[in-house]
Amino acid sequence: MKNGFFQLACGTEGTALKVFAPVDGGKPVAVKEITEYLTRFGIAFDISIVNNIVQEAAASGKPEYQMTLNRNPSAEIRESYELHLSEDKMLATARFYPPSEHGERMSASEFISDLGQKGIKYGIQADALNKFFLQPVYCKEILVAKGLPPKQGTDARIEYYFETDLHAKPTLKEDGSVDFFNLNTINHCNKGDILARLYPGDLGTLGKNIYGEAIKPRDVKRLSLKFGRNITISDDRLVITSDVSGHVTLVDDKVFVSNILEVENVDNSTGNIEYDGSVKVNGNVCTNFSVKAKGDIEVNGVVEGAYLEAGGNIIIARGMNGMARGILNAEGNVVSKFIENAKVNAKGYVSTESILHSEVMAGTEIVVDGRKGFITGGRVSAGNMIRVKTLGSLMGSDTVVEVGADPSIKLRIQEIQKQITESKKQIDTIHPVLKSAAAKLSQGVKFKQEQLMYFQELLQQENMKKKEIEAGIKEMSSLQILLEGSATAKVEVTGEVFGGTRICISDVSMVTKNSMKYCKFIKQQGDVKMVAL
Repeated sequence: MKNGFFQLACGTEGTALKVFAPVDGGKPVAVKEITEYLTRFGIAFDISIVNNIVQEAAASGKPEYQMTLNRNPSAEIRESYELHLSEDKMLATARFYPPSEHGERMSASEFISDLGQKGIKYGIQADALNKFFLQPVYCKEILVAKGLPPKQGTDARIEYYFETDLHAKPTLKEDGSVDFFNLNTINHCNKGDILARLYPGDLGTLGKNIYGEAIKPRDVKRLSLKFGRNITISDDRLVITSDVSGHVTLVDDKVFVSNILEVENVDNSTGNIEYDGSVKVNGNVCTNFSVKAKGDIEVNGVVEGAYLEAGGNIIIARGMNGMARGILNAEGNVVSKFIENAKVNAKGYVSTESILHSEVMAGTEIVVDGRKGFITGGRVSAGNMIRVKTLGSLMGSDTVVEVGADPSIKLRIQEIQKQITESKKQIDTIHPVLKSAAAKLSQGVKFKQEQLMYFQELLQQENMKKKEIEAGIKEMSSLQILLEGSATAKVEVTGEVFGGTRICISDVSMVTKNSMKYCKFIKQQGDVKMVAL
């Protein structure tokens, strides 16, 4: 395949234009390319004549067609080219044009020297250029220089040999109930177990552009193994192993191993428990006792009106009857057979078979599955999703479900509003005193030193309260943006939702008027909408 091209025939009596036809499917010569060439070398022309020559050449079907361009004498023109550079300075191409009929040709060395004068000195395609100057191909882009791209490196990575997903869900039995004895939410480890392995990053190698300038590969992520006590790192600092048998967790990219405190019951025989690791209770947690653990809390029995606080997950195999005083606070997830008359706050998800007259908040989602699978009474809030079989009740118990923002954000906004109200009350108390003192000072009244110091303290308090109000308003504005919630937040009802239930998604809500089945509630066009599952 060979593109069509053109050539000038120069002489004392005028200038002629030769047009060569393309071969084997090549592209025909373009009028624009000819006129730009003529303009570049100062050859007089009439655009209509050039158009006519190109059209007649194509119509003739001849491999070569010549016609007079003008009657002006002109000197011979040497072989020439146009150079094109890519924006990233990695490629240079040339489009060559033949000399006039008796003009001189360039040599490969002359062209390469010309490139050097333009600063192009790396990746010169010498073989291709030598081939061109032996067998020229005109009016076609020819690669003349090519840079060397950098060899990109690879990021360092860490492989963990334990479950690091905080959203690991408990397994379900064949009958649909939750298997609370195989929850897969605690990572047990044995002494000598490999916990993690570091694969260092590859920095890559430098590249060069056609000007010989070095091109750096992208920066790669560098990592190191981070860990706490009861862990040993290898001499090459690439592998960590457990020194004890216990429980392993990953918190903010740091690996922790701790022993598990195991007790039969939390009652008068143990008193309140506060432990740095994880706590396992084989029996029950009795009313008015508390369990605080920096790891997980696992209870194989029931939890009564007690207080449980965990830096990880809380798992209660036989459920919780809070007796209107029980509280569960978890930085991770809460999994309980049932939740009744209790307050629950989980930064992760909540999984249970029923929720009755309780306040339950989850940072991500709340799943109420199993044979019962109901939420009746109280307020249930989750950041992303609530899935439940039966929602509300025939008896009309006040039931509110909320999704679309982290529930802790709403609590924080309420706290800020309360703080702002208190600060404004204090300012309203202080301001009249300062105003009266200022008026008396302007009238020439002299105060004792103690009084002046008191007024100064009040002024400092007023300024401090004003700054607190400003900071509170600023924080509240940013939290309000977060409160708008996720566009994907939803409430799924796999069974029936009763009338009178309030559904809140982000900043909008609705109250169901009638009973509905197998539906999903989403935020759409500024309202809560019900759609079929």
